[in-house]
Amino acid sequence: MAGNSFGEIIRITTYGESHGKGIGTVIDGCPSGIILSSEDFESEMARRRPGQGAFDTPRKEEDRVEILSGVFEGLTTGAPISLFIPNRDARSKTYEVLKALFRPGHADYTYFMKYGHFDFHGAGRYSARETAARVAAGVVAGKILGPVGIRVMAYTIELGGIRAESFDMNEINDSPLYCPDSKAEVLMEEALIKAKAEEDSLGGIVEVKVTGCPAGLGEPVFDKLDADLAKAVMSIGAVKGVEIGAGFDAARLKGSENNDPITPSGFRTNRAGGILGGISNGDEIVIRAAVKPIPSIGIEQDTIDREGRPSKIRMTGRFDLCAIPRVIPVIEAMVKVTLADHYLRFRAAKALYGGQDERRR
Repeated sequence: MAGNSFGEIIRITTYGESHGKGIGTVIDGCPSGIILSSEDFESEMARRRPGQGAFDTPRKEEDRVEILSGVFEGLTTGAPISLFIPNRDARSKTYEVLKALFRPGHADYTYFMKYGHFDFHGAGRYSARETAARVAAGVVAGKILGPVGIRVMAYTIELGGIRAESFDMNEINDSPLYCPDSKAEVLMEEALIKAKAEEDSLGGIVEVKVTGCPAGLGEPVFDKLDADLAKAVMSIGAVKGVEIGAGFDAARLKGSENNDPITPSGFRTNRAGGILGGISNGDEIVIRAAVKPIPSIGIEQDTIDREGRPSKIRMTGRFDLCAIPRVIPVIEAMVKVTLADHYLRFRAAKALYGGQDERRR
């Protein structure tokens, strides 16, 4: 199976299955001399950890990260960093029905068509459990970005069709749904309660803001910063759409409306979302991700078996009602990994070519 790695200078490879012994990630290209311990992962892993909220899967996992290599006496060595997260609460019996049937909305059918079989116990590699390894990688990426002032923050702007109408940054961390609008959050929770009673699920939209990113990150052709950010976020299983800045709204504007006027003090507006020509322009980077409803639901659905015969399926077991809010630290992590990779490319280019200031001399 190809496609388990992401990045160029900073390259992460995730491994393991949902109901195997554990999952993890190998991070190659991390600079040496960065302080790193297992305790550094605790707060971010806790944000994604299952079984904490009323709308989460009740699966209980400690998600404690074990550092297997790449760190000596509390400092990264420059060698590959291998991180391991044990699985403690895998229950495979509820998935026995998937020996014969494909779940609508899941990747069971496509995996079977590609590989001829699939891990029906918890979905194996395509389980959302894999994203815990991404969060761990994001912690290491954050160690590279933090000292240079690059900050990444994600939050919920829509859930179940209910949109946040106001923005209060102080509300985000106090909100179980990471919503910046307390009034909208009440309505979102009511929608979740209703969906739970109906044995259904809900989707939403997550917005990400990146502050402190310097101008110059990204390559202007295939490795555009916005292209890599879109790939990073779209690689998360629950995400079905990504937009940067004005996004699809830009298609409805005139050039005179969409362009961001440039002044001596910077850009007057930010419809570009902080990226022009695939390169960061020094403004705030704004990304939005459309998150689909969880496909495992208690409502009976039409499907087929492995021989293509029509059948019915109703899922029982431990599932999230909505990927939000647990997907938020995953999206943040993938944005951090992408930015860390491009930041190190940016530094390497400046070292090689002298940088803009040197050329002006």
